[in-house]
Amino acid sequence: MERRRVGQGGQSPLATLEQLPALVVLERIPVPVLAIAEDGTILFANQAFAEMVGHTTEAVQSLKFHQIFHTMPADESPVSAVRAHANLIVELLHVDDSIVRARMSKSALLRGDDPVALATFVDLTERLWTEET
Repeated sequence: MERRRVGQGGQSPLATLEQLPALVVLERIPVPVLAIAEDGTILFANQAFAEMVGHTTEAVQSLKFHQIFHTMPADESPVSAVRAHANLIVELLHVDDSIVRARMSKSALLRGDDPVALATFVDLTERLWTEET
């Protein structure tokens, strides 16, 4: 009979968590996550985000900010736009050209000079559609 250890090599659970790379954690959480650079490059999208917009993670990462964010101002940098629209409902373009309405979180990277915005999303499309009808 195999027993599970508290941590790897006798480590505490906290020590195990502290050694997990951030990208591994972001990929595994069941919440849609997206990281965007100042130039609009998608640096990271987890599986949950890709599924929300109907793409594979590789396809999302080949897109630019304005190919996903349907109604964001084109004259703002993507990182500034994410910061300005924190905790608001944004419109994302699904692969089938439908609109996904989601509440976007505040960026997890909070310094004003961070060249990256990392946000999570809650898909509200079905709920908002139901409320409007």
